[in-house]
Amino acid sequence: MTSIARTIPSVALIVAIAGISFLPDRGIAAQASLAASDAGADAKADAKILQERRKAAKRAKDSERFFSALEPFEITLTTNIRRIRGDKDDKAPWRPAVFSYTGPGGKAVSIPGEIRTRGIWRLKNCDFPPLRVNFRNEDTKGTVLKGIDKPKLVNYCRDNDQFENYVAQELQLYRIYSLLTPASHRARLLRVTYVDSATGKTHARRLGIFLEEPETLAARLGGPLVEETGATADHLDGYHDALAGLFHYFIGNTDWSTWGLHNMELVGEQDGDFIPIPYDFDFSGAVNASYATVDPKLSIDRVRQRLYRGFCQPQENYDKAIAVFKAKKSDIYALYSDPIGSLLPKKTAEETLKYFDGFYETINDPKRVRRNIVEACSKAR
Repeated sequence: MTSIARTIPSVALIVAIAGISFLPDRGIAAQASLAASDAGADAKADAKILQERRKAAKRAKDSERFFSALEPFEITLTTNIRRIRGDKDDKAPWRPAVFSYTGPGGKAVSIPGEIRTRGIWRLKNCDFPPLRVNFRNEDTKGTVLKGIDKPKLVNYCRDNDQFENYVAQELQLYRIYSLLTPASHRARLLRVTYVDSATGKTHARRLGIFLEEPETLAARLGGPLVEETGATADHLDGYHDALAGLFHYFIGNTDWSTWGLHNMELVGEQDGDFIPIPYDFDFSGAVNASYATVDPKLSIDRVRQRLYRGFCQPQENYDKAIAVFKAKKSDIYALYSDPIGSLLPKKTAEETLKYFDGFYETINDPKRVRRNIVEACSKAR
C-alpha cells in the first residue's frame, strides 16, 4: 500500500509523465522506441483496469437484488471447521467450502467456493474467525448469489446469543449509513448454518453479514478504489468527509483512520477528490460489545463516550451533513422496529435509540456542535 502525496512534480517526474527518458548513452531513435514501448505498456495496463471496472460494475448490478432484500438469507456453509479455526496467520490459505441454500420450488442449490480467515483482533480472540469468501462467476451464475464475488463474511465471534446480537447491531449501522448516502457498503443479513465437512455435524447456526466488496462499491459509485494511505482533508470530498466523521461520532466509533485507511475505503471522484466510506463498527458505542475498548491515547475511556475524530472542514459541510441526519432521523429510528430491527432484544433496541438521542441533542444545539464537533476536529492537513 503506497502513500498519497500531492506535491509539485519535479522536472524528472514531468519528463517521465510525458513518456520521455533522458538516457545519455542511447540515441534518439532508441529513446523513442523505449518511450513507445512504455506508452504501449501503459495502454495495456489502463485497458486491463478499465476491463476490471466494467466487470465490477456488472457485478454491482447483478447483486443489486440480493442486497436489496430485507429478510435474512438462509444459507449453509460446509467446510473443515477445525482447519479454518486453526488458521491464525495474517496470510492464511484459501480453504475449500460449499455454500448451499433452498431455491425456488424447494430445489437445493450448492455453490462451491473458497474461504480464508481475515482480521486482526477477532482473528486472535474469537472462537470462530471472520472470513473472506471467494466465488467464481460461473458457479454463481443463475443463482441468488449472482454478482457476489469476494465478499467479507461478518460472522459470530462466540457461539452465544450476546455475540450474535452484536452482528445484528452492526448490520443496523450499515443500514443507517446507507440511508444517509449511497456512498456506503451494501450489506445483507444472513442466517448461516455451519457444517463440519469432516464429520457432517452442524457446528453452529448464527446470524452473519455478507458485505459488498470494495471494488464493487467503487464501480457502483463510478470511481476507482484508492488503496493508498496518507489522505488528509485536502484530498477528500469535503461533504462526504464531514458526513463520515459525523457518522462515526453518531455511533460512538473511534476505531478508524482515513489517513491510515483503517476501517475506511477511499473511492476517487472525477475532480480528483476522494470519498471516504466507513466500515467495521463492532468497536462502536452503538454496538457496545463487551470486548470493545478505546485507544488509551484518546481522551475518553469508554466506547459509549463520543469523541469527534474527523478532519476539519468548512462550516457549510458540517451544516449539510447535520441536515441529512436531521432529515433521516425518523427513518433511522424506524429501522429498530422493522423485521430486521425486531430481531434484536427489545431492551437492546431501546438502549440504542436512547444512545442516538444523545447525538441528536448535540446537533440540535449550535453551541454543542461548535464545541464537540467543529472545534474538536483534527486540524492535520
